[in-house]
Amino acid sequence: MPESERPREKMLAYGCQSLSNAELLAIILSTGTRDKTAIDLASGILNMSNEGLRSLRDCTIEELKQIKGVGLAKASQIIAAVELGKRIALTTKGNNYKIKSPDDVSNLLMEEMRYLNKEIFNILLLNTKHDVIAIENISVGSLNSSIVHPREVFNRAIKRSSSAIILAHNHPSGDPKPSGEDINITKRLIEAGTIIGINVLDHIIIGDGIYFSMKEQELI
Repeated sequence: MPESERPREKMLAYGCQSLSNAELLAIILSTGTRDKTAIDLASGILNMSNEGLRSLRDCTIEELKQIKGVGLAKASQIIAAVELGKRIALTTKGNNYKIKSPDDVSNLLMEEMRYLNKEIFNILLLNTKHDVIAIENISVGSLNSSIVHPREVFNRAIKRSSSAIILAHNHPSGDPKPSGEDINITKRLIEAGTIIGINVLDHIIIGDGIYFSMKEQELI
């Protein structure tokens, strides 16, 4: 391949926006195989389903390793890059977004969280006007008091000078009805927030296309 057409050189000369999805993925892969260039290998990965780039969103290392030429190292690089992209999107997409009701939280998070196969606990950091400053991931896995600790939650809020927060997590079952542990953790965080001076406005549980607002249902 002419040097000017190689993905890295092309990105350096024209910017990453000039690269195709296959070329960007080729840079992540770094190398191809004996029979395929990195771009050929990247194209094969993107064509493993009719969803193209979207297929990488929920792909696993095991699924990627089934593709000829993709071992543990390349599969891990892809999964890591996809996860970073998810986290960046979740952190930044709420900026300048105003929360007026539980519907606003649902509109912001539903498509991101409704299909997750693990429980993800996030907090929305708000300023005094209830604009979203950022969305921070606190934990992955079934909620319990050991992994959702007030120290971790409010450390993030204090660092970003938040005046209020909204708790949000998903139920992979699709049913957003809160468990007893969900309610207990919420009350514990509200108590901690009262002492610190940062209001916990609501806890939204995301299901499959539906949500549960603890504030709306008068559980808090």
